[in-house]
Amino acid sequence: MGVVLVTGGSRGIGAEICGRAADRGYSVGVNYRHGEAEANAVVAAIEKRGGRAIAVRADVSNEDDVKRMFEAVASKLGPITALINNAGWGGQHGPIETWDAEATRKLIETNLFGPMLCSREAVKRMSKKLGGSGGNIVNISSAAARTGSPGVFVHYAATKGGLDVFTTGLAKEVAKDGIRVNAVRPGYVRTAMYEDDLKQSPDWVRSTIAAIPLGRIAEVQDVAAVVLWLLSEEATYVTGTIIDISGGRATQ
Repeated sequence: MGVVLVTGGSRGIGAEICGRAADRGYSVGVNYRHGEAEANAVVAAIEKRGGRAIAVRADVSNEDDVKRMFEAVASKLGPITALINNAGWGGQHGPIETWDAEATRKLIETNLFGPMLCSREAVKRMSKKLGGSGGNIVNISSAAARTGSPGVFVHYAATKGGLDVFTTGLAKEVAKDGIRVNAVRPGYVRTAMYEDDLKQSPDWVRSTIAAIPLGRIAEVQDVAAVVLWLLSEEATYVTGTIIDISGGRATQ
């Protein structure tokens, strides 16, 4: 199937994508920044099922780290054919006047600049005009890109809105080079970020969940299944597309 690199692959949505990709026959690069034990556990689970995987530490907002990560995955697993830009964080909650400038800068660097850096390195390796064999990039956006999340984390929403625009533009730029670029926009998913949101803004979380037509938050499996479909042969004519996985929630 090829080699997939999943940023932020040590837990949550990323870990589920890693496991499903391995089950489909991919060799998997499991990126992490802080969760070494969790990343190693994802790798061990994949190897136990007969798959191939390595854990690679890297800060996706650091250019040198990103270059080393891609080189490590390629040297140990082979040429990268798919990149999942999943690494990200929500940052602090609150209206704009309460933001810490450096924390906000790091949020932007991780959620938007990081996927741009990783995509650049992926394109260098996948592009047919540069000697590659083509491939896939899937960006993990958020329903917040559409709703804006006012009063809670409009800075986070802005990074995901930027990621959506980046997805659209890059898809057009590299389609002729054999690379498909898509994104998914999850709503609320049962992850550590959801638990953090629940602690910081419980009333907002409850009202948001109440507005979901399907009546529940997503599980990581709901998101990972769509990501793997975008990598599959069933989606070979799909690029520049952003798929909402929000249970029908359109506002709030």
